[in-house]
Amino acid sequence: MPQDGAFLRIHQVAKTYTARDGSSIQALRAIDLDIGEGEFVTLLGPSGCGKSTLLKILAGLLPRSAGEVTVQGRSLAGPSRALGVVFQAPVLLPWLTILENVLVPAKVQRIDPPLAAARARELLAMTELTGFENRYPFELSGGMQQRVGICRALVHDPAILLMDEPFGALDAMTRETMNEELQRIWQERRKTVLLVTHSIPEAIYLADRVVVMAPRPGHIVEVLPVDLPRPRTLEMQNTPEFGRYVSHLRGHFRAGGMLTA
Repeated sequence: MPQDGAFLRIHQVAKTYTARDGSSIQALRAIDLDIGEGEFVTLLGPSGCGKSTLLKILAGLLPRSAGEVTVQGRSLAGPSRALGVVFQAPVLLPWLTILENVLVPAKVQRIDPPLAAARARELLAMTELTGFENRYPFELSGGMQQRVGICRALVHDPAILLMDEPFGALDAMTRETMNEELQRIWQERRKTVLLVTHSIPEAIYLADRVVVMAPRPGHIVEVLPVDLPRPRTLEMQNTPEFGRYVSHLRGHFRAGGMLTA
């Protein structure tokens, strides 16, 4: 992706923590990445390489120690309406209905209630959750709850969707279904997406480009374009083309003694 015209630009972003004994721990080192409008990028790496730290910095939930983040040329220094965030767990409020949970960001941002409600119902329909609007989180499966989390992140119509290992806690079959669902949602909405994962097949299946990170401190070691046709199918993962991507990426983690599933 050329630097000129980048939609989301991450330039020389670093993060250093101070330990209790006063020593410094560098979590991220000089992260440079440009992401185009409507692009789907996955951030792949082993535990402890700073993937989630970087996502929290982009979401405005964690201050960076150095560097700059811009969206369409405008500096991003904290939480922004331009961003929607999907966490590892759906974090739904148990005392609210599904529709009310989806509407939480709209209420915080004071979006016109009828407009927000219409948008929320449209998103629930898109994720095949029509009929569950008045249910409560405990009445839904894990996969359904995560779909609600995606709807909530999209209800204020953000330009960028940040996703922090959103399917990591799901069983393998549900995770595959959610990968298909996310691809469909992305193709319909064409949001710019940055998704953190430690799964090589998931990273390849979803991405236009896979960004590979290594730890101590976290840094980018490769940005790999994925030249596979869309829409992609799960059966595609059994093809030689897909296998070559898996083998290539697995080489990074074999070399470091950190094989990713």
